[in-house]
Amino acid sequence: MTKSIGETAKDTDAILFLHGYLSSGASFYNQIKYFSKFFNVFAPDLKGFGENKGMEKAYTLDDYIDSVEEFKYKYSIKKPHIVAHSFGARIAIKASAKNIDFCDKLVLTGAAGLKPKPTLKKFVKKTAFGVLAKFIAKSKLSIFYSSDYNALEPIMKESFKLIVNEHLDEYLTKIQNQTLIIFGKNDKETPLYMSKRLNLGIKNSKLEIISNAGHFCFVDKPYAFNLKLSEFLFDS
Repeated sequence: MTKSIGETAKDTDAILFLHGYLSSGASFYNQIKYFSKFFNVFAPDLKGFGENKGMEKAYTLDDYIDSVEEFKYKYSIKKPHIVAHSFGARIAIKASAKNIDFCDKLVLTGAAGLKPKPTLKKFVKKTAFGVLAKFIAKSKLSIFYSSDYNALEPIMKESFKLIVNEHLDEYLTKIQNQTLIIFGKNDKETPLYMSKRLNLGIKNSKLEIISNAGHFCFVDKPYAFNLKLSEFLFDS
């Protein structure tokens, strides 16, 4: 894992940003620019993404947790505030549930990792795939996969499957850190019902919804996001 933009030291506290899948640390540009005035800000590119491409094995979620811990050790980041988006939130949820010292305050935005609600569309798609897979090689059933998945390298596809098939609902009640949950009202990738489940599961959490924003609410509405984040981080 390599350190990305936002390395300027301004204070004794640190913020560590964890980006989403197929994204990079640079996705937090507007947050890095603002919060580096007050904190040591780190926004690494997670293994396989951004400038940190190349994967020697299919990473599990635990492998990603280990790589974040290695990054923290390398740069002497003791107990940072963590702001985690989507896939990055998977890392933060499991890591903070297992170790309260993984971070100080925790911010989850567009957080993935919870078991999704069953829908008729998903049931039909899964059933059709199961039937066709008995007669056709799975490699020829690309129509059933997302365009993002189909674009991945083989080793990344294996990593992706390991990650998305691990549901983290059981870890929510184990998180003791003060937590802020920020979702865009129009988020389609991680719908609002997931934000409410996070809020119910994490006992010391607060939920904020940003209007006219989607899965990347910190990009869609950076001022509103930074304001809510500031209030949370600077509130003692």
